[in-house]
Amino acid sequence: MTPVNERSIEPVRAWMPVARKVLTPLASVALAVLVGSVIVELSGGDPVAAAAALFTGAFGTPMNFGETLLRSTPLIIVGLGLAYGFRTGLFNIGAEGQLFVGGLAGAWLGLLLGGLTPWVSVPLLLLAAMAGGAAWAFVPAILKAKVGAHEVITTMMFTYIARYLVSWLVVGPLKAPGPIPQTRQLPANVVLPLLRDISPALRLGRAHLGIAIGVALAVVVWLVLKYTTLGYEARAVGLNPAAAENGGISIAATTVKSLCISGALAGLAGCVEVLGIHHRLFDQFSSGFGFTGIAVALLAKNHPLAVVPAAILFGALSAGATTMQLEANVSTKLISIIQALVIFFVAAEAVVEWVVRARQKKAVAVDAAR
Repeated sequence: MTPVNERSIEPVRAWMPVARKVLTPLASVALAVLVGSVIVELSGGDPVAAAAALFTGAFGTPMNFGETLLRSTPLIIVGLGLAYGFRTGLFNIGAEGQLFVGGLAGAWLGLLLGGLTPWVSVPLLLLAAMAGGAAWAFVPAILKAKVGAHEVITTMMFTYIARYLVSWLVVGPLKAPGPIPQTRQLPANVVLPLLRDISPALRLGRAHLGIAIGVALAVVVWLVLKYTTLGYEARAVGLNPAAAENGGISIAATTVKSLCISGALAGLAGCVEVLGIHHRLFDQFSSGFGFTGIAVALLAKNHPLAVVPAAILFGALSAGATTMQLEANVSTKLISIIQALVIFFVAAEAVVEWVVRARQKKAVAVDAAR
């Protein structure tokens, strides 16, 4: 019998976690697409034609690709915020409310800064939106840290408050003249420029500078998590709170900081959406970005750099849905099914791992009893 060479398998062991992190999301997407294709086939459609139309609608022309980037932009930023919270063991399901508050802060302050140069006004608005999102996450963070109130419940409650606060403001104090419940249009000096205005060679339709902000933030969040004390504390608490506390890390302080950072990024996503595309605040300016961002973070396995392609995937599904419906006669609801299946298959891996660990612990306990 040939002896096992431990050194020969060490590189394999080192690559196994990396391969799992990469292959699991890819397998989840592939399985979701496969099941979606079966649904199309059973409903009498052509899966190949549907996939081709979806791809064309998302990437077929520079303008279509620009629409994909446009829809990916808020998902990148809010996905980064959620991924940061998840790495600390916090399930910030209230990112949608923090996003609404960030959009409100950007729109309200933007109406007041019409006379400033864009180099001053735009950064101020983005910082104000981050402060608003962090403030909206602060109370749930304190409740979690001090009394153990679960962040899923408290952040969701605050989402409803934010949602209806914005609704009241755009039909009341901030409403512009006219029948539509919305604010006045923001001055030109506070909006994010389109990429085609920055460089005419970038014929990307409505895509704006927000996509560059999102990609830059992904790098920043990755660096923070990997190389700073702040990131180390967040990761340590997320991996093992008891060990982190024994090592001198304050779980309460880390919880508050991480949830506020998560909220700040969600608020920034709302502001970027308002300044980049709508140029005003209205009741439905977010189409569930805060909730879709959860799927983005899960698909990316909470890795900041992986959030970018995960968000682009969801953006492409959204951008190509209409073309798929027009050319292949497949309902856009299929996209929601595929997104749900992606989440299901990603979550299935966690369930399988939990079952395997439970069986291993049971086996160890039985062996010890013997």
